Amino acid sequence: MDRLHSMRVFAKVIDEGSFAAAARSLDLSAAVVTRLVADLEAHLGARLIQRTTRRLALTEVGETYLERVRQILGEVDEAEALASAAVAEPKGHLRVLVPGAFAVHQVAKHLPKFRDQCPKVTVDLTAGGPVEAADEAYDVSILIVGPRPLNGEFVARKLARTEVVACAAPQYLDRYGRPHHPSELAHHECLVANLPNVPRTWRFESCPFGAPTPGGIEIEPRAALTTHHIDTLYAAALAGLGIVGLPSFMVEDALLEHALERVLPEWRIMSYTIYAAMPSRKYVPARTRAFMDFLVSTFGSEDRDPWLAAAGCETATRSLDHVELLPEVA
Repeated sequence: MDRLHSMRVFAKVIDEGSFAAAARSLDLSAAVVTRLVADLEAHLGARLIQRTTRRLALTEVGETYLERVRQILGEVDEAEALASAAVAEPKGHLRVLVPGAFAVHQVAKHLPKFRDQCPKVTVDLTAGGPVEAADEAYDVSILIVGPRPLNGEFVARKLARTEVVACAAPQYLDRYGRPHHPSELAHHECLVANLPNVPRTWRFESCPFGAPTPGGIEIEPRAALTTHHIDTLYAAALAGLGIVGLPSFMVEDALLEHALERVLPEWRIMSYTIYAAMPSRKYVPARTRAFMDFLVSTFGSEDRDPWLAAAGCETATRSLDHVELLPEVA
């Protein structure tokens, strides 16, 4: 008797609720399924299932045995998955959950390269609202979180840091002027996100050397436009409607093309960390590992903002060499 096979059949009978349903699921005959369970009971010397004409019920011994069987089968499956994942070619269907703006402005443009690397992997990408924890329904979730630590039972790898910065179209700034301090935004047209858990006020951190100084300045922007759709804010800023605060990963291309210009370059509104997360380390297929590695390689996995760096407008715009130091007081 193949005891491991019999265990799988026994567990499937309970999961499916009948011998016939288990037989269909396993592509076996009902007689074979019945015999395998009976042989297992004979080997153990104990009845595992009470059989009636209407339903199946586990005996007390059967309940205890089933719990251990599930543990054993899980460990066997994990060992097999780890062994096959080490040598398997990435293939199959990959389900990915991504915040909408990151999907549009970053993930989509990098997918051709991933497709070239893993041509047998197909991607089902769901672009939704904020994602702060790994969703068990997806192979990979991309999380964008604030300063608080990650919370949840999942595996996460850092991709990058993104700063929310103020930007505007050059034609708007040529017409209305370029502010030099956040307080001057009171005289400017602003484009404001109307989102849950996102304050309407803009709190600017001064970062003359890359790190925020103590304190900050909070302003109530004069809103020429409010919307829950962040890409509409982006489009309106490109059209010259006003000044907008957006994450750097959204405005990278516009900054590179000089369609947008960074405003107040020594100030940022806030900073987020971006992670790629999996629900568990168990049974991770090669396609999932390949996509996780691809994301880390693409975005750098450093505690810095790669998009502002690429656009040549990182927040650290001055160095200590350019600062006039005051003499020490005795």
